[in-house]
Amino acid sequence: MNNKLSQLLCLLWAAVFSFAPHVFAAEKPWNLVTTQTIFADLVKRIGKDKVVVTAIASPKYNIHFIQPKPSDVRKVAKADLYFNAGLDLEAWSDPLLEAAGQPQLFRSGSRNVDLSSGIRLLNVPQSAVSRSQGDIHLFGNPHFQMSPENARIMAKTILEKLKGNDPANAAYYEQNAKAFLMRLDQKIAEWKNLCAHCAGKEIISYHDDIAYFADFLGLKVDQFLEPKPGIPPTPKHLQFLEDYVKEHQVKAIVMPTYFTREAAETLAKRVGAKVVTICQGVGEVPGTDDFFSFFDSNFKQISEGLK
Repeated sequence: MNNKLSQLLCLLWAAVFSFAPHVFAAEKPWNLVTTQTIFADLVKRIGKDKVVVTAIASPKYNIHFIQPKPSDVRKVAKADLYFNAGLDLEAWSDPLLEAAGQPQLFRSGSRNVDLSSGIRLLNVPQSAVSRSQGDIHLFGNPHFQMSPENARIMAKTILEKLKGNDPANAAYYEQNAKAFLMRLDQKIAEWKNLCAHCAGKEIISYHDDIAYFADFLGLKVDQFLEPKPGIPPTPKHLQFLEDYVKEHQVKAIVMPTYFTREAAETLAKRVGAKVVTICQGVGEVPGTDDFFSFFDSNFKQISEGLK
């Protein structure tokens, strides 16, 4: 009887711990994985020497079309927490998590951190959508990392998750987050001043990945090189844009590094506009190796492009 009771107690304790919040082991840095490099930098700024952070997606490729490798599956399988954009941007993320085989890391799992939580989403569809409209995001524009204002919300989400899983170091994480937010406030004022002349001006963007960046600066973006989201520029659409740019006196055509520049440069040459490169990820080009240098580069580019 005693043996059976002992076995039963062991099973009960195992069940309790399987549903308990994941708490980090105290003897080594926590192994954290993010989908994007900008998320990795934010997590590292708050976790510092208590964490080791790895990003899955290379910033040199379009985030929509990342193809995780077997080594990425192994990284995720060993992760204590998994930070991602949520929504429907990283379509490759859920299959990656399933391959890693850790249910707590799955979407809505206790160790999955959705960084879209609390973000004011732009361009949320107000009616039913279909594939005929192109690559429409069902929950709203998912490129929220492009506004530095949203880093305040993401930092809070990261902080609360680290504190919840490592309460012994809560004060340490709070101190790091406070330092980051103080510097962020200073930099936002600097960026706003640098780009004050951009407010109210209109740009053409290649893809609607510019929405939050434009919202931060007060830019107007009504037209895109893509006739529909995810559809490459066509000669007919480029002719429409040529007439539109001339009529509205648009000075800049904005695009990331990973789309071909041919259409943008052709249009710019015809109308006398500038092609401005705006990075989407930390490390996309030299000199954008962390959160602040990423935005330094982007705001400098748009400031010069709209002079």
